[in-house]
Amino acid sequence: MFYRDKVKIGICPIGWTNDDMPDLGKENTFEQAVSEMALAGFKGTEVGNKYPKDVKVLKKALDLRGLQIASAWFSSFLTTKPYEETKKAFIGHRDFLHAMGSKVIVVSEQGHSIQGQMDTPIFEGKYHMNEGEWKKLAEGLNNLGKLAREKDMKLVYHHHMGTVVQTTDEIDKLMYMTDDSLVYLLFDTGHLVYSGEDPVEIARKYANRIKHVHLKDIRPEIAEKVKKEKLSFLKGVRLGAFTVPGDGFIDFESIFKVLSENNYEGWMLVEAEQDPARANPFEYALKGRKYIQDKIGF
Repeated sequence: MFYRDKVKIGICPIGWTNDDMPDLGKENTFEQAVSEMALAGFKGTEVGNKYPKDVKVLKKALDLRGLQIASAWFSSFLTTKPYEETKKAFIGHRDFLHAMGSKVIVVSEQGHSIQGQMDTPIFEGKYHMNEGEWKKLAEGLNNLGKLAREKDMKLVYHHHMGTVVQTTDEIDKLMYMTDDSLVYLLFDTGHLVYSGEDPVEIARKYANRIKHVHLKDIRPEIAEKVKKEKLSFLKGVRLGAFTVPGDGFIDFESIFKVLSENNYEGWMLVEAEQDPARANPFEYALKGRKYIQDKIGF
């Protein structure tokens, strides 16, 4: 079982306002998003594009609602740009999150990524790294992990559709090539299932390195349409490929079982990017929160 003092339940703002496609949820404000998160029973959030950049302003807004910042996405370009560029940006990102009280830093390699390309097929267009690029990525992440450790924080790597680390084989290789005391894993249910991977297998294999969790469900008929019609990741999001836990077909009970048996500690965050005009963010936040409460007891 999970323990309330070890596991916190949060939700990401991407259901209210989409960072990759700003027209989705452009009418929704930061204040609305965090107020509805709190009202739905969540205790934390990641950082979205409408969040105040000033630490004091953001802290005050969140404190009023009983929310914390769990983490925030960081795009690394370790395979395509000089390391020093990523290092400089990472330090600024790290220091902001540290000031907000976060313990983990979400990192995803965006060199060669196609996730933000509207017309590139998500499966056929995926880039596969050569050995030199793998080495650059692993060494770069180890170095960023050292920078995170300077602030007593952990780097959690986000495997993601359309990026260079998406499949089981790629996750395995990254985990093998990186230092297990410097580079940890963000476990994202939706991206694993969308890609065709077995989330329970990944959870079992890397239980000791999973330090952050994204809970995302899949609408199988939409995911199949994306694959069959060779659509992009962004078009899949617009069509509704993702949804909150309990609204799709992922077996979360088995996933929760493995994580709890391995004494997972940290945040579990609902992250379901949808078109807010088609999937009311507050309604779906309530739906996801109730499902999680029913399954884990809080």
